[in-house]
Amino acid sequence: MRDLFDFADDLGPTKIVHVYEPSAGLKGILVVDNVARGPAIGGLRIAPDVSCQECIRLARAMTLKNAAADLPHGGGKSVIRGDPKMPKREKEARIRAMACALRSVEEYIFGPDMGTNEECMAWVRDEIGRAVGLPCEVGGIPLDEIGATGWGVLHSTEVALGYLDLDLEGARVAVQGFGAVGRHAARFLSERGAILVGAADSCGAVSDPHGLDVGSLIDLKGAGKSVVDYPGGTKLNREAVIDVECDIWIPAARPDVIDEENVNRLKTKLVVQGANIPITAGAEKILSEKGILSVPDFIANAGGVICAANEYRGASRSETFSSIEEKIRQNTSAVLEAVRDEGKLPREAAFDLAVSRLKRCMGYRRWSLFSSAPGFL
Repeated sequence: MRDLFDFADDLGPTKIVHVYEPSAGLKGILVVDNVARGPAIGGLRIAPDVSCQECIRLARAMTLKNAAADLPHGGGKSVIRGDPKMPKREKEARIRAMACALRSVEEYIFGPDMGTNEECMAWVRDEIGRAVGLPCEVGGIPLDEIGATGWGVLHSTEVALGYLDLDLEGARVAVQGFGAVGRHAARFLSERGAILVGAADSCGAVSDPHGLDVGSLIDLKGAGKSVVDYPGGTKLNREAVIDVECDIWIPAARPDVIDEENVNRLKTKLVVQGANIPITAGAEKILSEKGILSVPDFIANAGGVICAANEYRGASRSETFSSIEEKIRQNTSAVLEAVRDEGKLPREAAFDLAVSRLKRCMGYRRWSLFSSAPGFL
């Protein structure tokens, strides 16, 4: 197993905090990766198998995402080990305990992520006054409720299709992960004429080459059911959504769902990464060799954090949607132009874009990437 210091480089991480609170059943981790551009914004994730290594990788993805989106924020991520469907009182106790334990880490701002939502951020705000993605009742812009990340995925997809000479009208879409990101991405895309032919969640998948009714699937999820409860289509195991033939394939769930072992099963022309780090570096290289265009995660799925940053500075909802559209369309174009004109891999082009912006800010800092004396905690 790699040592934690193997993950450190000249960008970060600046701080790793392990949290253990037996009375609340809490085992958690915070990684603050880089704060050269400002206080780190990153989601609080709850999952039964989260690890420190995954948290480090996710925090770096947030650093790159915030820099690429030209936001005045660094990157961080926090995780709690546990079942995201645990009883509400138990979840509340763990989240409140996590917030209290990290009260003094003022360079980190909590946001929602897998397993957490606007209500969870309200608990954090109540404890330490430092959270985004809040319910509208307390002045927030509920990014999951309005589909901020999915809105960005839509615009990244539209730009990318232009580099493939494909139209969104009539394009076939498969979505792996039908949660806050996936369902809104499917909704926005279908409103522009795309046809959803496959959808998967943690319980299974459903496909229909003639099209699935997106509204019905969203209603099922809202009722606490699975996409496999959809009355039509062909029921599949959740991994089989990889095999669904489509024009656009959107991973919107966990990290590393596509790797070198299964990447050749994809039958698509475009991958737009709605999740964070959903495809391994080796698999992305294979996609490029096969002529399948892939838009990296921190370019395509930055809508959520753009929304969070706008909320933090008091912007309106309409301003936020305009900002997401503008930033993601510009960044997707910049990356894909470098792919086309310079022969770069999409992730290489995206990384160069983000790091160039980040390092300019790091040059202004006394400790470069550290908010205080460097070191791991």
